[in-house]
Amino acid sequence: MTLAAADGRVTHRRVLAIALPMTVAHLTTPLLGIVDAAVVGRLGDAALLGGVALAAVIFDMLFWVFGFLRMGTVGLAAQAVGRRDGVEERAVLARALLLAGALGLVLIALQAPIAYAALGLAGASEEVNAAVRAYYAVRIFAAPFTLANYVVLGWLVGLGRTGRALALQVGMNLLNMVLTAGLVLGGGWGVTGAAAGTLMAEIAGTAAGLLLCLRMLGGAVALPRGVLFNRARLAESFLLNRDIMIRTAALMFAFSFFAAQGARAGDVTLAANAVLQNMVMVAAYFLDGFATAAEQICGAAVGGRRRADFSTGVRLCLIWGLVFALVACALYLAIGPAIVDAMTTSEEVRAAARDFLIYAALLPVAGVAAYAFDGVYIGALWSRDMRNLMLCALAVYLAAWWGLRGLGNHGLWLAFLAFLIARGAFQALRLPALERRTFGA
Repeated sequence: MTLAAADGRVTHRRVLAIALPMTVAHLTTPLLGIVDAAVVGRLGDAALLGGVALAAVIFDMLFWVFGFLRMGTVGLAAQAVGRRDGVEERAVLARALLLAGALGLVLIALQAPIAYAALGLAGASEEVNAAVRAYYAVRIFAAPFTLANYVVLGWLVGLGRTGRALALQVGMNLLNMVLTAGLVLGGGWGVTGAAAGTLMAEIAGTAAGLLLCLRMLGGAVALPRGVLFNRARLAESFLLNRDIMIRTAALMFAFSFFAAQGARAGDVTLAANAVLQNMVMVAAYFLDGFATAAEQICGAAVGGRRRADFSTGVRLCLIWGLVFALVACALYLAIGPAIVDAMTTSEEVRAAARDFLIYAALLPVAGVAAYAFDGVYIGALWSRDMRNLMLCALAVYLAAWWGLRGLGNHGLWLAFLAFLIARGAFQALRLPALERRTFGA
């Protein structure tokens, strides 16, 4: 018996029912960093605040590498739903949880060299590094739970249970905020309290997620060894995760390269780019929601061999993504200067950010196809093509930057726009051939 949500029709309502809860879930995540900064900032020590901020970036980058645990689980679970294969739905969850646990333990075992490399690359002051070490020494033990939460979230989304995924995500984030505030301000734990709050929230979130999954499964968790360790399924999962990991690494490089080039242009340009990137990230959370909808809808359609549903899902996710991107673009053009002024008090940074605001406004529109097709390709398990096309788009990005570098920061932003457009265009051009290969001529 399948555990998927009952309504399998591909409609505007279904797309929004998946996308909007996941958008809200994504939007709650940045609040963690804001709360950590606000709470630790009240201690009055700039080094502690800088240490928490730097440690948060280290963990964001570290765990982002393992984002395939969420994305891959969505695609595999959605295809099992489409095939109405209840046994495989359970097996997808079990295999991914085993992998998450193993990878989490590896991260704990390698915590010392990871910390050494991260601090070496950051190049911060010794006072900041001391705060980072104190935070890192506690939060690293959350690794198995963080990765397990990726799996649970992906499994629930793959089954179309986005409301439950939202409840888990928001509940865990709110608990994190409460615990952090209590331990740092009430308990006097300092930076260690911020890390301990996150650790305890992750453990609680994992426990709640596993209990929810157990309840959905009716307690039927046992799987035949031959099903759990099916070689074909394990190979499929390995290749999928490998390709998504390479794709994610390429994406991380693109963002890191953008930040590095901004830094070389000077402190004012770096700060202006950071302000604008924060605005872009908010719009990106909405596009991520529609990418998630594409993962579930297109994955289920491929699993059930329903070509019409697949095509409708692609079209509707693109349409709604474009609608939200255009709204974001219009808002940024209209009130962008006010947003910039609210985010920084430096007149130099404000002036620089206004000079480049047009690019931040255009970025969501340029990225609509890239985000939506990422979801389509993940749901359809076309990971090899997604990986290769991402690398091609990265080459376009670097070539565009090289050709436009004489324009300074304007050239950097234009190159990033070209990167997003290339990602979407390459995947759109490849789509018909992959669709024929999957569904037949």
